[in-house]
Amino acid sequence: GTSSASSSSIMAPKVPESVLKKQATQAKLADQAKQASYEAKQKKRQDKRDAIASAEKYAAEYKAADEAAIANRREAKAQGGFYVPAMPKLALIIRIRGTIGVSPKAKKIMQLFRLRQIHNATFVRLNESTIRMLRLIEPYVTYGFPTRTTVEKLIYKRGFGKLNKQRIPIADNSVIEEGVGSVGIKCCADLIHEIATVGPNFKEANNFLWPMKLTSPRGGFSNKTKLVHFLEGGEAGNRGEEINKLVKRMI
Repeated sequence: GTSSASSSSIMAPKVPESVLKKQATQAKLADQAKQASYEAKQKKRQDKRDAIASAEKYAAEYKAADEAAIANRREAKAQGGFYVPAMPKLALIIRIRGTIGVSPKAKKIMQLFRLRQIHNATFVRLNESTIRMLRLIEPYVTYGFPTRTTVEKLIYKRGFGKLNKQRIPIADNSVIEEGVGSVGIKCCADLIHEIATVGPNFKEANNFLWPMKLTSPRGGFSNKTKLVHFLEGGEAGNRGEEINKLVKRMI
């Protein structure tokens, strides 16, 4: 009878049903996590490829546009005329005065342009109504027409996105995709292109960008002329292409 006693003691204890279920669930979850991680890696690779392709496509487009502008200028010169480029569609506004003594109307317009603090900068699409609004806030801001390089530098160096009402650095393309991926803007190159060319989704792209916080310009604004219009030797108001030089000193 000893053999039966020893065999029964060797038999493994029965694993409770609940433990088996738990093990099965854990295995399933592990599988799912593995699959999700694999898919995320694949997506990241594909996104990287897409971003490079976008950047190359835009580079070709920019090059063609620059070459066309040069050709037009040369042709006009050869015929003894002047080439007048199209009116710029994009302005960059920088607030150069603080909050004291601002008229209520100007204050409201600056809130619309999201210029709540001194040295804040935002992009604006130029049309009749925005030009009218800019004229009303000229004493408090300076603005002009940013080049593509300036747009690029501002977004790369001072660009923050707005996700769930929070200011998130654009360190990764995933931030851009989460914010404005729904309108086909998935990487930094897309965002820069949309802003610089004032594309069809400019509004979404611009609203996604948090107002850029610039520093006081190197060498400073002259106190004597800060409140005088740019055309009269001051700092305020429209400075056209000269805005690009100012931004360099403020990034």
